[in-house]
Amino acid sequence: MRDTPSQTQPATPDAATQISGALLAWYDRHARIMPWRVSPAARQQGQTPDPYRIWLSEVMLQQTTVAAVKSYFLRFTQRWPNVGDLAAAQDGDVMAEWAGLGYYARARNLLRCARAVVQNHGGVFPADHAALLRLPGVGPYTAAAVGAIAFDIPATVVDGNVERVMARLFDVQTPLPRAKPELTAHAARLTPQLRPGDYAQAVMDLGATICTPRKPACGICPLMDACQARHAGSAETLPRKLAKTTKPTRFGTVFIARRSDGAWLLERRPGHGLLGGMLGWPGDAWATDSTPYATTAAPPAPVVANWQSLNTQVRHTFTHFHLVLSVQVAHVSPEATPKIGYFLPATEFRAKDLPTVMRKAHALAATILQP
Repeated sequence: MRDTPSQTQPATPDAATQISGALLAWYDRHARIMPWRVSPAARQQGQTPDPYRIWLSEVMLQQTTVAAVKSYFLRFTQRWPNVGDLAAAQDGDVMAEWAGLGYYARARNLLRCARAVVQNHGGVFPADHAALLRLPGVGPYTAAAVGAIAFDIPATVVDGNVERVMARLFDVQTPLPRAKPELTAHAARLTPQLRPGDYAQAVMDLGATICTPRKPACGICPLMDACQARHAGSAETLPRKLAKTTKPTRFGTVFIARRSDGAWLLERRPGHGLLGGMLGWPGDAWATDSTPYATTAAPPAPVVANWQSLNTQVRHTFTHFHLVLSVQVAHVSPEATPKIGYFLPATEFRAKDLPTVMRKAHALAATILQP
């Protein structure tokens, strides 16, 4: 592998047309079946994608795998079939359905965007790139993806799969994230005026199924002849990436109390910040000190009780840090009055409504806190 960035050769107009044409022909035969996608054959027969379903899937797919998203997407669209239904939903219901999918700011922005579409656009997603960008929570990638796939706007769609394909196709040695402008420029040159939505999905499918992070299947790639990295023998080393920084570890405590009638003590987290708007167990702020209470008072308990500390801790990793949580558990009487949170009857409690880290804590406490 070369130690210095290469001067990659951009595609000429003729070469770009050949590359996009070859990729679309491959996509027509091998497009993945997705619950939000209109197949190439169906599009040729006049069926058009639903902008709501495209938008919803793209928000869900941000930093999340297709396999993880499918079941969430099906539940959401069954419960809220259109953007008007979602806009009218209760915040807590949406956050509960989102639980476990992660990156919870997306769920809050989902509601804000749905309500803006209803209030400002009559319940119809705007077929305009600039107008899409003005919607709450819609950034350049989502606006490009919705515009291209739902409305065939020739916008340049660049996700991780597209970056990998472009890095190999043009043998880009500049490491990510510094290579992003270069890779986006290559992707823009290849985006066709006709069928840009199918083309965007074709590049993503190619990256997901053939031009994979490890051991790309170059021998069956529709772009094998045009791929500069394949000819240079560098495909498996690309895209290069700068070394990742070590994630810090934070520490905290959660309090899990259960009444003798089976009710659980929960709180709704504030609508901003990490896990904002989600149900969870009362607890403290997460500190970087592993013994934050060695010289100070212990964190305040949410209700007076005989609290016991579990020997096992909850360990969870977020995007930017690792988290270690100590778990305090207690049985309380039906007359207990919490200073923080509220008791949710057992008949209304569903562990799946909790974010993943809180589910882990529940799993540790559930066998001990039998009513």
